Amino acid sequence: MLSSFLTSRRARADRRRTDVREALAGKVVAVTGGARGIGLETATQLLAAGARVVLGDIDADAVGKAAADLGVEGIALDVTDAASFAAFLDEIERRVGPIDVLVNNAGIMPVGSFLDYSEALIRRTVEIDLVGVMLGSQAAARRMVDGPGGQIVNISSVAGRLPNPGLTVYNGAKAAVIEFSEALDAELAPRGVRVSTVLPTFTETGLIDGLQTNALVTTVRPEQVAAEVVRVIAHPRVRVTAPRFMGWVGVNTILPHPLKQAMRRLTKTDSIFLHPDPTARSDYNSRIGQ
Repeated sequence: MLSSFLTSRRARADRRRTDVREALAGKVVAVTGGARGIGLETATQLLAAGARVVLGDIDADAVGKAAADLGVEGIALDVTDAASFAAFLDEIERRVGPIDVLVNNAGIMPVGSFLDYSEALIRRTVEIDLVGVMLGSQAAARRMVDGPGGQIVNISSVAGRLPNPGLTVYNGAKAAVIEFSEALDAELAPRGVRVSTVLPTFTETGLIDGLQTNALVTTVRPEQVAAEVVRVIAHPRVRVTAPRFMGWVGVNTILPHPLKQAMRRLTKTDSIFLHPDPTARSDYNSRIGQ
C-alpha cells in the first residue's frame, strides 16, 4: 500500500511538472531585481521550465554577470524611471521578442525606528517597492492588451498583511502592492492580462541580515518563493503566499488589535525589526542606502 501511495505521489508530481513546462514553454519572461536573491532563483527555475528569460536590475555589473552565468539576456533597469522601463521592454522585444510575463520583483527592506529614517530612504523605499511595481505594470500591460495578452506577477510580502514596529515603510508599500495588484487584475482580466501577487514570508536573503529571527518567525528559502512564482505563472491566481501555509495572514487585518499585539509579543516581532545587528546588516544597508 505504501509503495502504491508513493508511486501515485510521484505520478502527480510528474504531471504537475509537465503542466508547468507546457504552460511556460517559449514564453518571454522578464524578471526585475534579477541579479540576486529571489529574482535570480526565479529566473533559474523559469529557464529550467522552458521559458525565455530576461533579467533586469539597477546593478549593471551584477545583472550582466548573473545573465552570463545563466546564459540569458541581462539589461540594466531603474524600476523607478518610466523611461528606463520602456527602454527595458523595447530592448527585450529587440533581443528576444514581445514580453509575455513581467515579474516585478525588485525591492528593498529597510528596518529600524521610523523616526530615524531619512526622507531619502522613505522615498527610495516607496519608489522601488510600490511606484516601480506600478510603472512596470503599466508599461508591460500597455503592450500586452494590444497583443495576445499576458501576465504580471508582483512580489509583495506577508509584511503587507502583518504590520510590525521597525518595518513601517516596508509594511505600507507592500500592503499597497497587494491591493493595487488585485484592483489591476479586476481591470485588466477582461482584456486578457492577469495580475497575480506572491507574498513571501521573510526570505533567507540579504533582506534579513542582522535580524534575530526565532522558531516562531517563519522564514523561507529563495527557491521556495521562486517555485510559487513559477506555479502562479503556469496557473494564474490573484494572490498566493510562499509558503502556502502562510495564507492565514489574510485574516490578520480583521483580528482584534489586542490579539495582534499579543501575537507580536509572543513572536518578538514587536522588537526584531527595531533592533537589527548593525554590523551583520551593514552590507545590505549600504546597498539600499540606509
